Amino acid sequence: MVWKTKRDAERGELDLSTEAVVMGILNVTPDSFSDGGDNMMVDSAVARAREMAAEGAMIIDVGGESTRPGAAAVSVDEEIARVLPVITRLRELAEFNAVYLSVDTSKAAVAEAGLAAGADIINDVTGCVADVEMLPLLARTGAGVVVMHMQGTPETMQDDPSYKDVFAEVQGFFTERLEALTAAGVAEECVCLDPGIGFGKTDAHNLSLLANIGELTVAGRPILLGVSRKSLFGRLLGVDDPQERDAATVSMTTLARSRGCMLHRVHEVKGNFDALRVTEHFLNA
Repeated sequence: MVWKTKRDAERGELDLSTEAVVMGILNVTPDSFSDGGDNMMVDSAVARAREMAAEGAMIIDVGGESTRPGAAAVSVDEEIARVLPVITRLRELAEFNAVYLSVDTSKAAVAEAGLAAGADIINDVTGCVADVEMLPLLARTGAGVVVMHMQGTPETMQDDPSYKDVFAEVQGFFTERLEALTAAGVAEECVCLDPGIGFGKTDAHNLSLLANIGELTVAGRPILLGVSRKSLFGRLLGVDDPQERDAATVSMTTLARSRGCMLHRVHEVKGNFDALRVTEHFLNA
């Protein structure tokens, strides 16, 4: 299984056939639920990205707009002002030649600016629904894309999430989105799918999706799992501080890897990277 991105000529396709890949979260926002405000300055953001890459992250996902429950949208100009200097600086560093850069955005203008600055992947929490210009941009640039499922918007998604069959509805969304992307000219190999744990879902919905993570894929496309420090773990364990949920994240990462999930978006890279490698030794024994 491979995941094609914008700069395959320089970094090659992401090979997901044997080893899972870690995507490190780099929020350059004042209000993200776990690390809001930590990396608002370019120097601190770059330092954090270097740390994550050294710990094993093959992808750095840079986000300039919080998508936590209840978060308000920011303007295109503000989001670009947060993201672009970080992408530009990272792409100037020789040590990042082999590292993929992702922009966490649902705005085509932000995506276009990030790709022009050297990003390889667009991570769209709306599944490329929010902005009609996103699909033609992806087709034109050949960027990799994460298509995530979310019921509602970050402001409303946790008001009253409801499904008749959450697995069937999320998988149906993936099927519809993959058809829409390929019809717009996006190569199927460029698409990755994210079930959107915590995005318009109750704890029961989240657990159902996690229990069946290995069967969620459509057309053999890779699944990206983003459960890092989620409030789901806080409620299950009675832990209010998001940074105290890393052990739970590692546990879910290893369980999901054992069921075939090859992409993992996390805050704390080293623990998840090491756990994935040990899990793979166990699976191959």
